[in-house]
Amino acid sequence: MRVHKLNHSRAMYRMMVIGCGGTGSSLIGGLPFLHQALLATGHPGLQVIVADGDKVSATNCVRQPFSKSEIGLFKSTVLVNRLNLFWGLNWQASTEYVTRKTQGRVDIVISCVDTRSARFELIRSPLFKECAYWLDIGNTADGGQFVLGQPRNNRNRRTPNRLPTVAELFPEIVKPRLDKNDDLPSCSAVEALKRQEPFINQTLAYHALAMLARLFRHGAITHQGGFINLVSGRLAPLTIQ
Repeated sequence: MRVHKLNHSRAMYRMMVIGCGGTGSSLIGGLPFLHQALLATGHPGLQVIVADGDKVSATNCVRQPFSKSEIGLFKSTVLVNRLNLFWGLNWQASTEYVTRKTQGRVDIVISCVDTRSARFELIRSPLFKECAYWLDIGNTADGGQFVLGQPRNNRNRRTPNRLPTVAELFPEIVKPRLDKNDDLPSCSAVEALKRQEPFINQTLAYHALAMLARLFRHGAITHQGGFINLVSGRLAPLTIQ
C-alpha cells in the first residue's frame, strides 16, 4: 500500500467548491470545522470560494439545507452568507456556473456536480489547469464515490507519484454523451426522494471531509477516495496504488 504525502505549506489553503446541491451544501457546511482544526494547529486555515448558478427552489427544501424564505435566492450566496455570519469568515460566493472559460488559481477544486457535462467543462477550464488537487464527489440514489487526484497540468508537472484523477481512473465520468434525461432536477418532493435516499449526500460529504482533514492535518493518506453503498452499508476505500 502506497502513502501519499502532502507537500506541507504554511500558507492558507485556497479552495473552490463547485455545486451547492445535496452533496455540495453538506460538504460546505463541514468546511468551517476543518478550518477551525487547522487554525488550532497554527495553520492559517482555508479560504473558500463557493460557485453555483442555481437558485433555491421549493423542491430543494426537501433534502437540502434551504428554507422556504430563501426560495429564489442563489444557493451559493445563501450558504456563504450563513457561514460567514456564524463563523466570522470572509469566504466568497460566485453565482456563475463553472465552464471551460472559468479562470482562477486555487489549491484544490471540489466538484459536487450531477452531470458528466459539468465535469467535462471543468477539466477544460483554466481553473483546472492551475489547481494542485481535484476532489470529485458523485452519487446515485443509494451510493456514490469520492476521489481525490492531482490533475496532469502545469502545476503538477514535476510532482512525483502523482495521484490519478477520477477522470483518469474512470474516463466515462467526463463523457457528456452518457448523460441521460433522468439526471434532470426533480420537479416534486416525492420524486426527489425517489431519486436519492436521505443522507447519501451527507455520508459522502463527510467521508470526503475526513480524508481531507487527515491529509491537511497529518500530511499523509493511504487512500485517495472510496465507494459507499447505503443498501449494504459498505465502504470500499480506493487505496493508492
